Amino acid sequence: MNAEVRPIRTAAESGLIEAFEAVRAALPGGETAAGLRDAAFRAFAAKGLPNRRVEEWKYTDLRALMREARPLVVTLSDADVAAARDLLPFADADALRIVFVNGRLAPALSQLDDAPEGVRIVLLADALAADAQHALMLEGAPPDNAAVALNTAFASDGLMIAVHEGVTVEKPIHVASVQTGGAHAAYGRVLVSVGKGASITLVESHTGDPEGHQTNTLIGLDLADEARVTHVKLQDEGLGTLHLGTLAARMGARADLTSVSVSSGAAVARQQVFLAFKGEKAVANINGAGFAGGRRHIDSTLVIHHEAPGCASRELFKTALDGQARSVFQGKIVVQPHAQKTDGKMMAKALLLSNDAEADAKPELEIFADDVVCGHGATVGAIDDELLFYLMSRGVPKPEAEALLVRAFVGEVIESVANDELREALTTRVERWLRERD
Repeated sequence: MNAEVRPIRTAAESGLIEAFEAVRAALPGGETAAGLRDAAFRAFAAKGLPNRRVEEWKYTDLRALMREARPLVVTLSDADVAAARDLLPFADADALRIVFVNGRLAPALSQLDDAPEGVRIVLLADALAADAQHALMLEGAPPDNAAVALNTAFASDGLMIAVHEGVTVEKPIHVASVQTGGAHAAYGRVLVSVGKGASITLVESHTGDPEGHQTNTLIGLDLADEARVTHVKLQDEGLGTLHLGTLAARMGARADLTSVSVSSGAAVARQQVFLAFKGEKAVANINGAGFAGGRRHIDSTLVIHHEAPGCASRELFKTALDGQARSVFQGKIVVQPHAQKTDGKMMAKALLLSNDAEADAKPELEIFADDVVCGHGATVGAIDDELLFYLMSRGVPKPEAEALLVRAFVGEVIESVANDELREALTTRVERWLRERD
């Protein structure tokens, strides 16, 4: 006689199951979309939230960190929209802005009708009706990843942006996600396809009030041959928030991608990047800066697949930690047998501002080709006492001296943002964190 084994579900897992059953019929998309959502959620439910026994989540035990499942927002109130207006970042930047509040499009704050010539912007609901398979099953985003599966199942609003061949979009397109009001969950998905020889700057921001929100966002980038994309992400949500962010990118021949992420908010924040080189001689620079104090947890996870010859990738992540904060860096470069002449380098650096902070780093290489140049490294250390003494001996108070050294530490990441307005806005956010760090 075989006994039936039933998994013991956590409160969060049970809450997610109940939430999906409650909203599945109201989620956008037709029959095909519903089937794909059901399949994604069944795959999640079979495994549950990942724990430390799952290698990709070894240092970020989501099963332990996510105590409950927050409800989705059904309707957006005028009060929520009004509160979100004051939380929008990059207010002075000359950009086309599209705003989502509590996971829902806020037309009053958005400029959907101002898309430049050669750019087509479609709401997620319309994209799902036209081609649910393309909108929900992204190449490069592993469907068995818990964050990806939950986003596929629950994504209630978002965009599809298409840049036509040869078009250069002068203004950045800013997709802002703001969380206000009572504690809730928000799932957003933005898909960007860039035609041959076209270029675009995509700005992604996540801000919110201090309530205990849960956000799960997925950005999908599809770069055709010779396309150029600059992606800038700011995660500065309320300190009670759990943030899961995914960037999945596919690159054609001679394409160029620069991605810069800055994370300074949320109680738990994980940014995961899945990048695949599909065409030869493509170039990608993936950089990140993180700031955490108190008991906050910040995770940067990358998987870079080199599947074509002559491509180059550079990854640089720097994190400053105070209090009892913890950072995680997991990076893997995979070079396939036919991806000869690959040039890949990965570096993670953590700066500990207190004796109780912790940094974990796990860079990896998997190389199946024999004509490559690849390397990785990781460093963890405290502020140089001699440099600190030098500044203090010249009359700079200790907090200001530490702030100067931290700014210098992360400066290489921030300076990689070419747009002056965006770079200055990110610098301002870093300086605010340095003033207010706990």
